[in-house]
Amino acid sequence: MNVQRIQPVVIFLVLLISIIVPAGAITITQSDSATSTSPGIANGDPVIIKGIATGHPQAGLQVWQISNNYLKVSTIPVEADNTFTYELQKADTQNLASGQYFVVVQHPMMNGQFDVVYDPSSGQVSNKQLGANGMTIFQMSGSGSLQSPAGAQAILQAINSQNIDDTFTTFSFVVRPPATLINPIGDHYVGDQFTIGGTTNLAAGDNLQVEITSSSFAPTKKTTDGSFSGIAKTVQVKTGSDGKNHWSMSVDTSSFRPDEYMVTVSGITVAVSDSATFNILAPVISTTAPPTVIATTSPATVVSTPVPTTTVPATPKSPLALWPVLYAGLLATIILNIKKE
Repeated sequence: MNVQRIQPVVIFLVLLISIIVPAGAITITQSDSATSTSPGIANGDPVIIKGIATGHPQAGLQVWQISNNYLKVSTIPVEADNTFTYELQKADTQNLASGQYFVVVQHPMMNGQFDVVYDPSSGQVSNKQLGANGMTIFQMSGSGSLQSPAGAQAILQAINSQNIDDTFTTFSFVVRPPATLINPIGDHYVGDQFTIGGTTNLAAGDNLQVEITSSSFAPTKKTTDGSFSGIAKTVQVKTGSDGKNHWSMSVDTSSFRPDEYMVTVSGITVAVSDSATFNILAPVISTTAPPTVIATTSPATVVSTPVPTTTVPATPKSPLALWPVLYAGLLATIILNIKKE
């Protein structure tokens, strides 16, 4: 076999592979912020950006974090498996001003050095490929500097320049003051079981303290009944949507007294609080009298017993006068008595 014929082919294949497969690339694969779908976070919540940077650059990656009157440039390492992590801890975000923050992750690519660099002493950004010692291309901080998002856009244009082999990827997030909201609760009765909840811009996994306290919990005299009802629980913020995470807590009012109650939700590690009130009412006791049953008495059936009727014939009147008859009878009696003597 002719080795001289094979050698140019091998060299060509090596060159082809080096063109098709870049020396390095960078991809953000995951972002842990307030939610997996939203870039919004609250002050005091961490921001973790994870990704893959192929080519394993020895210089690591350069991360630009830019916002209004805010600039932070840092270098992070790339692990042996080509993964990287950029983290802003709770202390880092606690005092960040509200607004949008742009993150540019810069890869040095084939020459192994960052061609676009920032000088914190002068506030200038330079292109190291222009001139013997590099050239300042714009003012990033200090007097006359670009403001976000103009500064972020200038960084992207500089890295994307044709005479620079660096590459980049971007990410952004929004910082807002901590907030939590309690959904309307409404009135309930003693013994009811229901769920209270709300929304928040705190990160998923943050803990909230939820307290339900009876309004009767107030300074009282020794002779006064100072008993009250209430519960307290720790709940965890769950991932939501549209930039709003949510929390919830189940409530059993079997041991509650009828009263007005206050719900207070407060952050355990982040300074945030909200409150609302609702009423627990006494159970409804039915006072409806049983229906009155009116007895319907059927009219008594009267059985008529026919009484036999005796017909007494009328005595006909004598045509003679009564006194003459009586006188005649008396006279006849006297005559009979005389004859017997």
